[in-house]
Amino acid sequence: MQHAVVSRDEWLSARRDLLEAEKELTHLRDKVARERLALPWVRIDKEYVFDTRDGPRMLADLFEDQSQLLVQHFMFAPEWKEGCPSCSFMADHADGMNLHLAHHDVTLVAVSRAPLAEIERYRERMGWQFKWVSSLKNDFNYDFKVSFTHEEIAGGKIDYNFGQWQETGEEWPGISTFFKDADNVFHTYSTYGRGVEVMMGTYAMLDLMPKGRNETEGMDWLRRHDQYE
Repeated sequence: MQHAVVSRDEWLSARRDLLEAEKELTHLRDKVARERLALPWVRIDKEYVFDTRDGPRMLADLFEDQSQLLVQHFMFAPEWKEGCPSCSFMADHADGMNLHLAHHDVTLVAVSRAPLAEIERYRERMGWQFKWVSSLKNDFNYDFKVSFTHEEIAGGKIDYNFGQWQETGEEWPGISTFFKDADNVFHTYSTYGRGVEVMMGTYAMLDLMPKGRNETEGMDWLRRHDQYE
């Protein structure tokens, strides 16, 4: 790994140039955030019943006492014995955020197609506290384009991340947000693909480091937190 070694004054000059680019990125991020807030909403008319530790619950019930719901679409198919490693990486950040989200009118919940018993077994293994429910008995994952049927996969393309993907597979990651008023639940936003990095605070820190993300093939370095050597 070769880098130029310069005087402090030369470094400061280069750093100030980079600061201008960082400021541009900050302004662009703020602009995109305003556009995201201005997105129209879709009322959810379909009834979804989830298996939870408290028994069957509707989508509206998952909000609890808050008006906003943040859903991590956690890749965990019914036949899998473990959750996806990258989704587990995302979930490792959830408990730290959750206290603050709960005090700002947001309920966070993970949703997977795995049976609730498998979800609970894996959650206990990983030591997580956030809410996690099963959508095994409803179409939630399919409707929000994070799970795909064998027929869709056999077609060679899937409708993922708002377009046709050549990569196929039955489970994909995502984040969706919802709002609830006195009478209705609305879908307000979803992000997929690299958009889910918003939950991966570790990556933000790695991006500051001398080696950056230091990846060769995607997230090949990543392990579930109880599987590192």
